[in-house]
Amino acid sequence: MKFLDHLEEWFITFLMGGATLIVFVAVLHRYAAGFAIPGVQDWLLTINMTWAQELTIIMFVWMAKFGAAYGVRTGIHVGVDVLINRLSDANRGKFIIFGLAAGAVFTGIVAYLGSHFVWENGAHYGVYKFFGLPIDDLIEGPTTPDLEWPTWIVYSAIPLGTSLMCFRFLQVLVGFMRTGELPHHDHGHVDGLDEEPVAQDINPYAMKDNLHPADVNAGRGGDQK
Repeated sequence: MKFLDHLEEWFITFLMGGATLIVFVAVLHRYAAGFAIPGVQDWLLTINMTWAQELTIIMFVWMAKFGAAYGVRTGIHVGVDVLINRLSDANRGKFIIFGLAAGAVFTGIVAYLGSHFVWENGAHYGVYKFFGLPIDDLIEGPTTPDLEWPTWIVYSAIPLGTSLMCFRFLQVLVGFMRTGELPHHDHGHVDGLDEEPVAQDINPYAMKDNLHPADVNAGRGGDQK
């Protein structure tokens, strides 16, 4: 299970970092190609970067789908959780179970519908062709405008990401029913940094070291007002 958790985090990090890098290179290329530098401008104009926008959109869509599953696992919730957390302890547990179960059912339905759509959109053709099976009555399916990738590969983010999200809902549900605890995300925590102890609010006037006004006044016979 830990391997799946780390793989999920690495995949999301790769998508976010890769998309950001591609956007940076595409913007830098377009800006640099506008300068009339002998030899360099002609070389830059020969580089085709029109696919960059389409690829980054695809990467961010995949990141969003798998990031939603990551949010369920780590406890980054919004919306209905605000209402549930305001309920009394007697009703809160029941609504948490209902909410997690409803999330699992909803994402399971979306994963099924998405799988059917992807299969009919060209995955059926691609899988049969890969294994050398007959493809006479199957459609190849559309491709993306710039990269010319089969769209069923792009849309596979729906069944894959939503299936993982459904699994995470069930995982959190089982964990809550066993322990009564939900995953909690500390927004102030940064990985790799040690947490420093919180400084206490010290009243210097209450210190007994003969250096503060309270001690000086006591040595003179009492507090002076």
